Amino acid sequence: MEQKRIQPLARDAMAYVLAGGRGSRLKELTDRRAKPAVHFGGKARIIDFALSNALNSGIRRIGVATQYKAHSLIRHMQRGWNFFRPERNESFDILPASQRVSETQWYEGTADAVYQNIDIIEDYGVEYMVILAGDHIYKMDYELMLQQHVDSGAQVTIGCLEVPRMEATGFGVMHVDEKDEIIAFVEKPADPPGIPGNPDMALASMGIYVFHTKFLMDLLRRDAADPTSSRDFGKDIIPYIVEHGKAVAHRFTASCVRSDFEREAYWRDVGTIDAYWQANIDLTDITPELDIYDSSWPIWTYAEITPPAKFVHDDENRRGSAISSLVSGDCIISGSTLHRSLLFTGVRANSYSRLEGAVVLPNVMIGRHAQLRNVVIDSRVVIPEGLIVGEDPELDARRFRRSENGICLITQTMIDKLEL
Repeated sequence: MEQKRIQPLARDAMAYVLAGGRGSRLKELTDRRAKPAVHFGGKARIIDFALSNALNSGIRRIGVATQYKAHSLIRHMQRGWNFFRPERNESFDILPASQRVSETQWYEGTADAVYQNIDIIEDYGVEYMVILAGDHIYKMDYELMLQQHVDSGAQVTIGCLEVPRMEATGFGVMHVDEKDEIIAFVEKPADPPGIPGNPDMALASMGIYVFHTKFLMDLLRRDAADPTSSRDFGKDIIPYIVEHGKAVAHRFTASCVRSDFEREAYWRDVGTIDAYWQANIDLTDITPELDIYDSSWPIWTYAEITPPAKFVHDDENRRGSAISSLVSGDCIISGSTLHRSLLFTGVRANSYSRLEGAVVLPNVMIGRHAQLRNVVIDSRVVIPEGLIVGEDPELDARRFRRSENGICLITQTMIDKLEL
């Protein structure tokens, strides 16, 4: 008879979040902040999803490696994630690239970002390491992935998405056998291998890895001593294990957390302006694909103390109203009309303005008579009175960052250059 586990494996695991990337495809949104620090969903930051998944899964030791323009990310985590208590065997470490190994060396790759903090990790004495990317939107129970890792006897277990085969060309793709053991790991293949029994689909890496801690530390030391290595999990560590050991794929559908309202397994890389806008606007649907109202799997974040949102004026053409929209605390909709828009904390929308398909980051001021359609507005931007965006594509492209799908990113620098 199989012996039952006394406690969840997550209690003996550390989540290590790689949050150092810029996310250059988000253009000016990441000029002042790292991609994981970009706002999402009205209240949260992108990194809150990986951190919340770890917390909700039962993991109580978390480390976050930061590098690129990390101040706003670090400030957010200090404000919103400072409730871990050492006396309860909990810890939350922010690990900036601090030249711990060499006085001339920043984090050189994803594996190096873990290697440079080996002494901190080993001090905790955890049995398992869950390596996470800090820049994706999804809900996942890592305990189920840990259980598969232990039960399969794998040296590494890799979180994978099932995607249409020819859409996997931009991912690292797992070539697996019938038992989901990984035969080969191919980075951005032109002709991705299909899944056995389902050849039209492929398994794409989510950038989520589970290791036994001692095995990972030994592997990182070996990799650090190799002068030809690029110090990267996807390019060096994973291919080495696939060739010399046992690597197993873990399908996201096996551990994706879904409420009663979520039909499909939800995962998004919001790494472009179009994808970022779409994922935020999707939340305004009557039944969105991502349920952020699911209290059984909350998205933890910095909870600002704010007054409620306020809607004022009830005159013809000057009515504070919002249809199919999300409006955060401390917003004042003063004689403005919102349709299918998402407003973060502290937005002021003034009289006679109209927003449609607008993602408005915190503390934006929208002037009277502004007409804004299909826009992303960076935080603290002051929109001048009468500005019209979304009607003239050529004019929009000259003044703002206009995406392939016609979404305009607006920053204060762009506004300051306008000749009104």
